[in-house]
Amino acid sequence: MKVIALEGPSYAGKSSAIAHLRRQGAEDHAFVSDCYVDHIANRHDIPPARTTSAAAQLAAFETFMSIEGLRVRRALASTKTVVILDRSVDTLLAHAHCLDALFGFGVQHQLRDRLQELPFLRPDHTFYLDVPAEVLALRREAAGHTAAEPDYFLHEPAFLDHVRAFFVSGSQQPVSRRVTVIPADATPLEVAQAVETLITLWTR
Repeated sequence: MKVIALEGPSYAGKSSAIAHLRRQGAEDHAFVSDCYVDHIANRHDIPPARTTSAAAQLAAFETFMSIEGLRVRRALASTKTVVILDRSVDTLLAHAHCLDALFGFGVQHQLRDRLQELPFLRPDHTFYLDVPAEVLALRREAAGHTAAEPDYFLHEPAFLDHVRAFFVSGSQQPVSRRVTVIPADATPLEVAQAVETLITLWTR
């Protein structure tokens, strides 16, 4: 089984790429899974992006790992040879890395220890959609979300810098065996087609 994950900041184009893959018939041969938050029925049950303590960050990790466990079971039961994920467990580690750096929570090592006890889908290959902050802001504004939520933690410059560093700097240790950076400041369709091409090449 080959596991491929799409990573990148919010509004990078991951979900649009997943939707495009589905329209192209990807589910005929691959198990395709949406982002963690799409598995939580009640929006109020989604852990906050900016947790206020190490304990809250650990609790958020456990919430999302319960979803990861569900994804593992469904992927294994599907008998498909390819798994495509909108975000992987590396999302959770990158987020914790960022909050450790910004607020000194110091939970990264605890999460990695916890992973040894939990089932998760370790990506063989991660495609990181790399988008400049100003483009992300424009996409969010075009979606009509800026006015309702002007202070968006996931697009704060320090957060974006730390999360990007987790995947592309080489100084961190993502769970994924391989990370490929895809410049994604193009149209959603162009980004989705680039992802589709790389997935097709890598899964042949």
